[in-house]
Amino acid sequence: MKTEHTPRTEAAEGTGPGRPDTPDPLTGPEGPDRGRARRLDLIAAAAGILLVTAAILIGHAIQNRNGTLRAQWPPLLASWDPHLGPGTPAALAMAVLVVAYGPPLAARLPWRGLLAAAWAGSTAWVFSMALIDGWYRGVERRLTTKHEYLRVIDRFEDIPATLRDFTDHIVIGEPGNWPAHVAGHPPGATLTFVWLDRIGLGGGAWAAVWCVVVGSSAVLAALITVRVLAGEHLARRAAPFLVLAPAAVWAGVSADGYFAAVAAWSVALLALAATRRVRFPAAAAVAGGLLFGWTCYLSYGLGLMAAVLLMVLVLARTARPVVPFLLGALVVPAAFTLAGFNWWTAYHLLVERYYQGAGGIRPYAYWVWANLACAVLASGLAAVAGVRRSASYAPGSVRALRTGDTATRTGDTATRAPAQRLALLVLAALVALLAADLSGMSKAETERIWQPFLLWLLPAAALLPARTARYWLVASVVPALLINHLLWTGW
Repeated sequence: MKTEHTPRTEAAEGTGPGRPDTPDPLTGPEGPDRGRARRLDLIAAAAGILLVTAAILIGHAIQNRNGTLRAQWPPLLASWDPHLGPGTPAALAMAVLVVAYGPPLAARLPWRGLLAAAWAGSTAWVFSMALIDGWYRGVERRLTTKHEYLRVIDRFEDIPATLRDFTDHIVIGEPGNWPAHVAGHPPGATLTFVWLDRIGLGGGAWAAVWCVVVGSSAVLAALITVRVLAGEHLARRAAPFLVLAPAAVWAGVSADGYFAAVAAWSVALLALAATRRVRFPAAAAVAGGLLFGWTCYLSYGLGLMAAVLLMVLVLARTARPVVPFLLGALVVPAAFTLAGFNWWTAYHLLVERYYQGAGGIRPYAYWVWANLACAVLASGLAAVAGVRRSASYAPGSVRALRTGDTATRTGDTATRAPAQRLALLVLAALVALLAADLSGMSKAETERIWQPFLLWLLPAAALLPARTARYWLVASVVPALLINHLLWTGW
């Protein structure tokens, strides 16, 4: 990454959480409009709570009546199981430390130090949440259950032959049909764990460590992307919310956290290439394309990340990286196709398999809105309020793009332009999430499988007033801790 001047942060200038008497450099001085915006933030958070409450009450009524939701504790795929574990003290300590010291540290640390701290903090947070369920049940066993990828490692002894026959085992009823998660994803997901096994990192523990450590690097990708597209100030403000992501309840331990990281780095590399913030932009674009191609062979639904990638190009106002990105993106599909795996055939067979199982029983009329309640729980109330702010910025953001008014100016425009760019990035992720929701192929378990989309909602919390950051962190992290201690979240 190119060396560049780092602007003075709000902490260095005496603003932010430590100086409640100083105007927020993003939201400006107090006034009627600022007070109204804060009230709307609280209304948005209250609406999120009401949505979750409705999903719980109506969901339990439906499930108790006919069992069609196929979820014991709707809207989450979970069961009631109050418990403590060895991760409890660590999770509580992480929450307290990040809430108390996260915002000022994020403002003061050198940029590279912030990236290192964010990755370490996210990894510690996810591991501590997983260990609330204990090492064996919460970590080592998670990826070895009857539905998981590690159950079929021995069937990939001859990888080319297995890829040629992969689609023959997707539909229920075929001889040797794949477990649910293997059948529900392209073979890239399973191959990841096959290759780990081949290099001596076999078993549930190593697979879990891979998913958590690699998955937590998604925080770095998001911070880098926000910095190059919307400025370092907003990236720093987003950092504590990314570290204490409520989705850690499901990221520890889930392959979907790993999927989220691969998709996130694809976005980050494209952003670096589009803004020419690296020495070799074309190489970054090719690498981003390679990762996007791999993303599409990790999960069928992650092609929807194209909405976020497209927004990166729109915000950077360039099409220069498109050709190298597409060339990189074609490599993985070409390799799998030459090996004998047909993505489109597999996807259509997956749809058949989906409706053979719980997907064919779960009512769309409930899940199409209850999925959004799951998103509220997995992203947190700060993200909900931040998305509300993003929507309020949208009209001005679109006008600025249409007129080319993206330069930093004096006055209100100087503070709003970065926020407008961040808002559009967040809303692009929201569009991808809503498309997944409306597809009918996401009914339940979205708190886990939507992690690649939910990641990009979290930076919206940077749009909230800096002096309220700690309160919003608490509002997001407390429900996550309660879920992990009161429920057994499985998949």
